[in-house]
Amino acid sequence: MPVAEFVNAAKLALSSDPTQAQARFRAHHDLTGRTEVTVKVGSGHRFTVDEPAALGGGDTAANPVEYALASLGSCQAISYRVWAAQLGVELDRVEVEIEGDIDLRGFFGVDDRIRPGFNAVRIRVRLIGPESAARYEELAAAVDAHCPVLDLFRNSVPVERELTPPH
Repeated sequence: MPVAEFVNAAKLALSSDPTQAQARFRAHHDLTGRTEVTVKVGSGHRFTVDEPAALGGGDTAANPVEYALASLGSCQAISYRVWAAQLGVELDRVEVEIEGDIDLRGFFGVDDRIRPGFNAVRIRVRLIGPESAARYEELAAAVDAHCPVLDLFRNSVPVERELTPPH
């Protein structure tokens, strides 16, 4: 099914029954090594997360902040495809590069005034296709307004943490 057809069908279904629009995603994490974590997400996919040797890890996989950037870049690329279909923008190729800066003093508790997460993120998007620059700017604005992972980076999200008793 073409993307535009899928998007139109999804929009029709979600607008006719908004209760179907609510989704919950899950991930389970097991610390299996010094800093190595095995992750199983709700869809059944598994992957490994680790820290590089410079941060005390075994460097067996990408680290959490690299996955965060990968999630943002992937969501951007997918959002470009979806919104190009919705806006009727022809798009041959999308390339997304992302960089993020972290001051590690925040993570290691060297200075509690420094946040442990990213203090800057830069997204570079290259769109290839026959449309005008103005049409691609329109597309980029739609993507920026609707990309779920970009929303996570830009806006605060309530997070609840529960510590279960040890057994």
